[in-house]
Amino acid sequence: MVCFLGLTEEKVMRVARATLPKHFLEDVGREGLEVVRRAKSVVGFSRMIPRVIMEPFLKEYIGLEMVLGREVKMVGGRYVGLLEKESEIRLGIPEHEGAEMIWFGSSSNYSDHDLHQIFTCCKEIYLVTPEEKRKWLPLPRDQHPRSLIFHDGRLAFKPTPEATLAMFMWLPFAILLTMLRTLLFVNLPYSISVPIGSATGVTTRVINSPTSATGQAISEELAQNNRPGRLYVCNHRTLLDPIYISAMLNKQVSAVTYSVSRFSELLSPIQTFRLTRNRDEDRRRMKKSLQQGDLVVCPEGTTCRESYLLRFSPLFVELVDEVYPVALVNWSSMFYGTSTGKSKYLDHLYYFMNPRPAYIVEFMDKILTNVVISDRKCETYEVANLVQGEIAKVLGFETTMLTRKDKYLMLAGNEGVVDVKQ
Repeated sequence: MVCFLGLTEEKVMRVARATLPKHFLEDVGREGLEVVRRAKSVVGFSRMIPRVIMEPFLKEYIGLEMVLGREVKMVGGRYVGLLEKESEIRLGIPEHEGAEMIWFGSSSNYSDHDLHQIFTCCKEIYLVTPEEKRKWLPLPRDQHPRSLIFHDGRLAFKPTPEATLAMFMWLPFAILLTMLRTLLFVNLPYSISVPIGSATGVTTRVINSPTSATGQAISEELAQNNRPGRLYVCNHRTLLDPIYISAMLNKQVSAVTYSVSRFSELLSPIQTFRLTRNRDEDRRRMKKSLQQGDLVVCPEGTTCRESYLLRFSPLFVELVDEVYPVALVNWSSMFYGTSTGKSKYLDHLYYFMNPRPAYIVEFMDKILTNVVISDRKCETYEVANLVQGEIAKVLGFETTMLTRKDKYLMLAGNEGVVDVKQ
């Protein structure tokens, strides 16, 4: 009732496609998947799970052709939160002659009438006891039928009753803590805010810092003032990426933004430049920013939570003769600091609501943008792919050709452009 009341099927399906697969994949047993993979036509599951919730996951991530299950009642195109009666749906088993179907489900969920239907139309029957399921091994990530690259939702943990109760108990402290952490980073210099933030649980680690002995070569480059500012190119984890780079450099830098809220820009302790999606105008703005100092760009154009890198836009290659890649990785134990919904302006607040949010910032050796291979000057997109690949090597991530548009079309049903009044 709480989950469905008043919602349309489109909204429920979007949640089922964007948010739930991550939690379902974490709960898949290796032994169960070996059986389910054999089901080419239909799968049976607990009568308490509505079809609309399971269908996107079972079709897109397990590879089933058809999914049947309980339906939720609708009135006027909206759910009322009640399941259809079993007598009305008769389990929804199709009676196709010659269909070689496999039925898979819990041994305690079906009546004698249900079992008669199942045995009549299915070639193989697998009824699993709760004791058997408890002995199943979790499915390793590298054996997932389909890689999980994009997912949405704020919860970074599997919402079991115990974990959810702990989250609600932590919530009042989290709200106060995120306000404190935000005020620290917005109002205090980095030399003060970083140590105090660490005392509140914000973990930050820098590798090959330009101000450290291991980063001496980069430090010498940064000391040169006879050239435009340095262009730092990083993968995109949260909106805080440029701020963490600025803090680890212990200096103010600028950052380009793409379709973020005015609230996020107002809270930013560093200067931001909004891109227009017009290539010539964006190039002009970024060059102007580089003349004023160092600039941080995130060529992916959007965040990615998993260990993948999206395609790098090649625009940054045209601006300077050398770029300084920065590899970023972060952890959230309770709340994700990214989203695709209308509450994106709360992203950084959610990130700081984690008990111990963590960031690792690794500065890499500079890469020349005028790359020549086999006596041929590389195209800008080839150089962008090169930078993407080098960052992926450092992080141990996989590269993809997916883009911001792909992510938002899958998770939000739009192209991810925020309508902001100028």
